[in-house]
Amino acid sequence: MSKFYENSIIPKEIRRDYDVYERISELGINLGTYGEHVKDITSSGLPIATVLFHESGLVYLSGEGGGDYQMNDDPERVKHGQLAAQKIADNMLTRLHWALKCGGEGGDLNDIIYTVKALGMVVSTDVDFDSGPAVMNGFSLRWQSIFGGLGDYFDGSEDKGGYSGVHTRSAIGGFTGRFSIEPEIIVAIPPELSKEIIMNRGWIFPVDPRFKSKLKK
Repeated sequence: MSKFYENSIIPKEIRRDYDVYERISELGINLGTYGEHVKDITSSGLPIATVLFHESGLVYLSGEGGGDYQMNDDPERVKHGQLAAQKIADNMLTRLHWALKCGGEGGDLNDIIYTVKALGMVVSTDVDFDSGPAVMNGFSLRWQSIFGGLGDYFDGSEDKGGYSGVHTRSAIGGFTGRFSIEPEIIVAIPPELSKEIIMNRGWIFPVDPRFKSKLKK
C-alpha cells in the first residue's frame, strides 16, 4: 500500500489487506496503456472532465453509457443490462487508475479508502419496468469485487478484504436512449493525495494542457 492509504483515517482493523490490482488481474480486467488513456482535455474529444479531484479527497467520475437495448423486466434483457453495467465498472476502474497514476504523485487504485455514492440511470420506456436496481447491481457488485463488499470475493458471510467498495446508490429507470444504462460514481481518497494531485497537475482528467509536462508514463 502507498503512504497515502497507510496514513489515512481508516482504522487498521477494517483496512483492506490485499492489493486491489491482484483482484483486477484475477478478474481479467485490462487497464490498457498510458498512451491509450492519458490525454489532455483539448485532445480528449470531450468537453468535460471524466474524473475530477476535490481537495477534500472526494473524486467524481462522469457517467458512461453502455449496452445495446432498452431495458424491460425480461430476465435475458436484464442480464444484458447487468453485463453492460459490469463492463462500465471495468472502464471506470481503468479511467480512475490512469487519473490517479499519470502525475507520478505515488497514488493508485489502492488509495481508494471507501466508495461514497453510485447513480445508475437505466434506459427503459416500459412504464411497468421494475428491474432498475437489478440492472445496476451489475455495476455495484463488480465495484465491490475490486474494493471489497458483496461481489465475487464474498463467501456468503464476509469479504475478508473488507467493505470499501460498498456505496450508497440510486438506480432509476425511465430514460430514453439507444443504450441500456449510464452509471456514475463518487469515491474517496486521502485528502493528502488529492491535494498533491491538484498542486502538481490540476483537478481535472483528462488534464489541463498547461500541465502536460508534469505527466509521467
